[in-house]
Amino acid sequence: MTTKSSIKSKILYSCYFTRSREGENFIPEHVFSYQISGEIVVSDSKNTYHSNEGDFRFSRRNHLAKFVKIPPEGGEFKTISIFLDQEILREISAEYNFKINKKSDSQAMISLAPNALYKSFMDSLISYLDVEEENNEALFHLKIKEAVHLLLKVNPELKDILFDFNEPGKIDLEAFMNKNFHFNVHLTRFAYLTGRSLATFKRDFQKVFQETPGKWLLNKRLQEAHYLINQGKTPSEVYIGVGFEDLSHFSFSFKKKFGIVPSSLFAK
Repeated sequence: MTTKSSIKSKILYSCYFTRSREGENFIPEHVFSYQISGEIVVSDSKNTYHSNEGDFRFSRRNHLAKFVKIPPEGGEFKTISIFLDQEILREISAEYNFKINKKSDSQAMISLAPNALYKSFMDSLISYLDVEEENNEALFHLKIKEAVHLLLKVNPELKDILFDFNEPGKIDLEAFMNKNFHFNVHLTRFAYLTGRSLATFKRDFQKVFQETPGKWLLNKRLQEAHYLINQGKTPSEVYIGVGFEDLSHFSFSFKKKFGIVPSSLFAK
């Protein structure tokens, strides 16, 4: 894998020679991306999104998602992504008095129709990234602002997403966790996305589930894995999908709970 980044990875060009399953990811900022080659499959708790060569996509902040990056046969997976952080968006909002008109829906990713302006912009950005020069901070800052204005010109409906600076409000903890337990993120992420401090999240969690988040998550993930393996999935297909980082830890935890290793259950 090769990666070039600048201004704290706000613009990222990535190249992969092999299939890469990134596991879980929290999307902290809006991201405008161009799929140069290969395919990326993104899934949240509701939907699965496919992005192929030549596609443009907009990923929304404050979402949990899983990513699988697939290079073309005999080729490389290549993508360029621009992270539209809240600081730059607030700067643009103040400068042009952009305000939201309504709250938008909550899908994690939006496919953007091909557009010559998008393509020209991304091509110009790749040219800048290919030149190894220092002190390009101001230039790339302007390119990110240009990306925002371009999105507003081609897809003006994104205004209500880009300039919505509200943080997640307090939501139903039980419903959220039952939908999202398979995302392997820190408890602080779960707390934030449910509109709680970490301390309040732990306290509310204990009231709802009568056990700690750590124990509940482990048992929930193992139960889901047991079900999926019974349905014919292999342990190696299952462990990342239910929220484990590595196969050995998954196998150890599975045996401790069920008395057998997961491969034994699959072989039955």
